[in-house]
Parts: sequence; C-alpha cells; structure tokens
Amino acid sequence: MVDTINVIIGYDEREAVAFHTCVQSIISNTSCHVNIIPLCLKNFSKYKENHEDGSNEFIYSRFLSPYLMNFEGWVLYLDGDMVCNADLNKLWKLRNENFAIQVVKHNYKTKMNKKYFGNTNENYPRKNWSSVILWNCNHPDNSCLSPDFVNKKSGAYLHRFQWLQDSQIGELDKVWNWLAIEYEDNQNANIVHYTLGTPCFDEFFDTSMSKYWKKYFKELLQGVGKKAKI
Repeated sequence: MVDTINVIIGYDEREAVAFHTCVQSIISNTSCHVNIIPLCLKNFSKYKENHEDGSNEFIYSRFLSPYLMNFEGWVLYLDGDMVCNADLNKLWKLRNENFAIQVVKHNYKTKMNKKYFGNTNENYPRKNWSSVILWNCNHPDNSCLSPDFVNKKSGAYLHRFQWLQDSQIGELDKVWNWLAIEYEDNQNANIVHYTLGTPCFDEFFDTSMSKYWKKYFKELLQGVGKKAKI
C-alpha cells in the first residue's frame, strides 16, 4: 500500500495566496503522496460558523479535522500561514498511537499586540498549540468533535484541548511550528509559522524569516508561467 499523508490546511479567502504558497512548499519538499484538503467554510454542508471572535475563517473549523476524516486514521492539520522547509514524511513518522493529538507546546508571550488585518493579538494559555496538530482521528476521546459540539464550545475550551487529559497530548519539537518574529531566526526550522502575518502583507514583507515564504511564492508563480518579481 502506498503511504499517503493526509493534510488539512486552513483556508481564508482574504489571504488565499498564503494557502497556495503553503501547498507549494509541501509539494516542493515532501517525498511521498500527499492528500491536501483545504479547510474552507463554504464547502461545509453541516457546519455553519457561529463564533464571532475569530481572526480567520479556520480558527474553529480546524477542530473538525477528525470528523472530516470520518474518525479514521491520522491527519495533519496546518494553519495556512505557514511554509514547510522539510519533508513532511519526517513529521508523519512521529505519529504515536498513545496520544489523541501531538502538538508543539509553545510557552511564550507575544512581542506584538496587533497582527494581520489589525486583529488583537492576546496572550493566553497554550497559545498556538492548535496551529499544527497531528490528529489521531480514531482515538476514542476525539469522537466528541462533531459540528454541533465544536459550534457550542468556546475558543478557550477548544484551543486548550479541554476535552482531553493532558497525558493524551503528545509533544512535538518546536522546529515543526517555528514562530517567525516571535522566535529568533532559525535556518533549521522545518515549518515556519507566520503567525503575526505572512509576507503577502506589506507590513510583514521584509520581516523575520520572510525569505522562506518568498522562495515558495516565487516557485508558485513560476509554475504558472509568470516571472516573479520578489
């Protein structure tokens, strides 16, 4: 059987270029088959977003990842404002059946109180833990994640994974979710996360680690026969 990595990527029409650049980075580096699923709200038939405090369109729908996989197997969730500098097969091989999820357990305070689109950037427990998630979809404690459940729970409840015991949350190395600007530059980062804003925004065009995003954006443009000026 051919090994296939299932990847769900957050999609927001306001920054669609970020999604496509993320996909390009995965294609450029991954050594096996990848099944990429855009997490786009308008494609849902049984979920309508009722939360009113989100900074992007996938801030809550990401918790439907096991549901979208019919609660079978594994899936990797990524925010759309990332690029992958490494083979995702390396991350995929870290799956551990002992855990319901595996995440990078960040412990930091933000350097900026505003981020893209002028959204408030607050500090809170387990901030950015939910931006890269290896989901064990058939773990029994993830079976509660139905559209109705996700719509009724608060952001704090969901993003802190409060339906799980702490022992069910496995830890990934920070290189798999390296926060540009928030952390120092790291040429060994496997996934660079532009959590404050991707370089597609003018104010983040020349910020920390933006060269990686520009690299894959240029590849994306060249792939459709355009000369990238970046």
